[in-house]
Amino acid sequence: MEIKFYSTLPEEAAAVRTEVFVEEQGFKNEMDDIDSYAEHVVAFDGDKPVGTCRFFKDDKTENDYIAGRIAVRKEYRGRDIGTELLKAVERAVKEKGGIRVVLHAQVRAKEFYEKQGYQPYGEIGFEEGCPHIWMYKIPSEEKD
Repeated sequence: MEIKFYSTLPEEAAAVRTEVFVEEQGFKNEMDDIDSYAEHVVAFDGDKPVGTCRFFKDDKTENDYIAGRIAVRKEYRGRDIGTELLKAVERAVKEKGGIRVVLHAQVRAKEFYEKQGYQPYGEIGFEEGCPHIWMYKIPSEEKD
């Protein structure tokens, strides 16, 4: 598996997100303005894009970055691709001087993020009717 970073939303990331969030999960408002300034990460199996996520500096805090839109094609789940995408984001955030990675996780994926060291905080909110919870991790506490 190869992981690549992009400064603009690549077709490969859009295709994975559309497949997972729109076609599989029924979200309608998948692409948004954040895509224009976020960095995008794509995992490839050969030439095939199999997972993606994005991250960007939180303009409300000094040292937080927000990760999101983490998606892995159904047939590739259970192969630690989501974990590798998160690790890549965490390393990039540390390199940029960020201290904390924050994400708004679907509640059904909360356990996955907890296994990666993320801690929930705040109230459950809803995006297009789907319950989400804010979670965070301080990657510098982890050893690579």
